Amino acid sequence: MEFFCYHRDRPGSMPLRGELIEAHWSYMDQYEKELIARGPTFAAGSDAPTGSVHIVDLPDPAAARAFAFDEPNHQAGAYRDVMLRRWRNMLGRTMWEFPGGREGGDRYLVIGLGAGEPADLEPPADRDALIAWGPLLSDDGAAWLGTAVLLRAPDADAARAVLTVERYADVEVHEWECGGRR
Repeated sequence: MEFFCYHRDRPGSMPLRGELIEAHWSYMDQYEKELIARGPTFAAGSDAPTGSVHIVDLPDPAAARAFAFDEPNHQAGAYRDVMLRRWRNMLGRTMWEFPGGREGGDRYLVIGLGAGEPADLEPPADRDALIAWGPLLSDDGAAWLGTAVLLRAPDADAARAVLTVERYADVEVHEWECGGRR
C-alpha cells in the first residue's frame, strides 16, 4: 500500500531540524527500499522549510502511522501537523527513476484537496515534468480525497495548473527539492 505523508513545519523549526538532520536521515535510511519520493518543502523564494514530503510503500495503515509519527523531527516537535493519506503511484516509478534527474529546474509539491467528484485520476499525457502523481485516498482506499503531485515547472502558477483547479476545495503549491543523502 502506498501512502503520502506530509509533515508541516511549525514556525521556527529550523534550528531543531538542523540538530536532528542525521537522526532524520538515519530513520529514513531504514525505509530506503520503501520510499517512492521524499524531500523538504520551502516558503516561496526562501530557504525556510515549510514541511517534509515522504511517499512510501508500506504493508498497511498501521505501518504508515508508525512511519509518520515515529519520525525524529515529529517526535521532537519540529512539525505542527501531519497529513497521512493512502496514495496510488500512477507513474509506477520512484523519484530516483525520474528521467529529469535530481537536479535542475524548479520543483514543486502540489496538493489538491478534494471537493465532490474525483478529478485528475490519471496524469496528463505529457509526463516529462512529472516526478510523482497520484490520488489521495481514504484509509480503505475507496474514497477520493484529492491529488498529490511532485513536478518540475517554470513557476508556482504553472505547477498549480497541472491540476483542474476548479474541481478542488483548495490547491496548495510548495517549492520542493529531492531529499535524502547526496
